[in-house]
Amino acid sequence: MPVHKAVIPAAGLGTRFLPATKSQAKEMIPVVDKPGIQYVVEEAVRGGASDILLVTSRGKSAMEDHFDRSLELEYHLERTGKTAELQEVRSIAALANVAAVRQKEPRGFGDAVLLGRSFAGSDPFVVMVGDEIVPEPQGDEDPLIERMVEIHEREGANVLAVQQVERSAIPSYGIVTPAGSVEREAVRIEGMVEKPAVADAPSDLAARGRYLFNPSIFEAIEETSEGVGGEIQLTDAINLLAQREPVFAYVHRGPILDVGKKLDYLKASIELALRRPDLSDAFREWLRERAARL
Repeated sequence: MPVHKAVIPAAGLGTRFLPATKSQAKEMIPVVDKPGIQYVVEEAVRGGASDILLVTSRGKSAMEDHFDRSLELEYHLERTGKTAELQEVRSIAALANVAAVRQKEPRGFGDAVLLGRSFAGSDPFVVMVGDEIVPEPQGDEDPLIERMVEIHEREGANVLAVQQVERSAIPSYGIVTPAGSVEREAVRIEGMVEKPAVADAPSDLAARGRYLFNPSIFEAIEETSEGVGGEIQLTDAINLLAQREPVFAYVHRGPILDVGKKLDYLKASIELALRRPDLSDAFREWLRERAARL
């Protein structure tokens, strides 16, 4: 079946970005000139999604408002002749059909995905973490969601995106156990372990916040026991799912930009600015001048 639905869990408190997140959702913090959540929704649309569910929490209604019409703003822009700005704000509301549901308690990533059950119905769907941005491909870069959809259509299987990471970074990620050669674009996995010690890691293939699931994932989540803090981990549900049906890892070679940590956020902002035709030349020149003074 075509994949036209995406679930974006975005209920976290964003404590890593305090005090900026004291009164605003971390997903609404601008990266260059767009909130982070908009990059994720745009990626979902590029991958074929037309219906998107945001899993939010109390105090995050600004995300819903961002993808709605703003008639007062549109009227002001039209009246003052700001045509380009008017087209841009209208295009955001036209990206996709965006709905929202609240995760009323912080019960983990798995629980957030489970809240998308009635939304997904009997259809396959994409889960996208809002802390990671996949920029629009340039040159020979592969599109991520599109490749995952191709694998799903070919294998009829669940797919998660992974990247090879440095050994020192392994304890920061969920690491998959591949069942075959990792030289291929996609490899079936036997399971997954959350943030293992380097010595215990089954591979260096780290999950990077993009998943394509069949509806069977919901049964696996429901059967998953609560862990530390009463949270339901998606990793545990994926392990259970992999025992029952094929789960593939797509080894993505292109950029995935983490905006969930301060240093990585700064790096992502620079990378995205350098990809902008209207900013890149002047920004590169400033970077060269600044580097010369270091």
